[in-house]
Amino acid sequence: MATPAPAGVVVLPDAGPLITLAYADALDLLLKPGWPVQIVDMVLHEVTRNATPTSEKIGQWVERRSAPIVVTRTYQHYRAAQAAGETPPSKANLGEIAIQEAMHELALASPASTGVFLFEDHKIARASFLLPANCRKISTRAWLLFLEGKGWIASAVEVERAAIAQGRNFSRLRFPP
Repeated sequence: MATPAPAGVVVLPDAGPLITLAYADALDLLLKPGWPVQIVDMVLHEVTRNATPTSEKIGQWVERRSAPIVVTRTYQHYRAAQAAGETPPSKANLGEIAIQEAMHELALASPASTGVFLFEDHKIARASFLLPANCRKISTRAWLLFLEGKGWIASAVEVERAAIAQGRNFSRLRFPP
């Protein structure tokens, strides 16, 4: 087994990577480098609010791993609007907004650390998704290739195939190129 990656790194997955890895029964791959994984509250809500083929798997994994939940103003505002009987803000992009908020908070609170934002959404690959200098965004596929390159998994393609075989419409996005 390869030596663990350096400390000072925090992994924050978006909904897409959580769903893909859940389809592949491979959520523990988030933990392979030995970095802490934090789940953004709005993202957790997105992936567990409805019964889907992966919602229960993800919820149970977060609970079993006692994954820290990053509390965001984005999700608090969303919940407050719901509780007040108001029409909450459109859910479209709220997970990404909450992750940006979490990354900016990480940059302010711990500028020496590195945030790794895992995504699978084409719109996030655009430069308009702003992250602080100490944060990186990488696709699910790039994450799997990283793990394979480190010798932590045998094959990135096999994980992708497992997700697809279970019904995941896996992104064709390759980022970074």
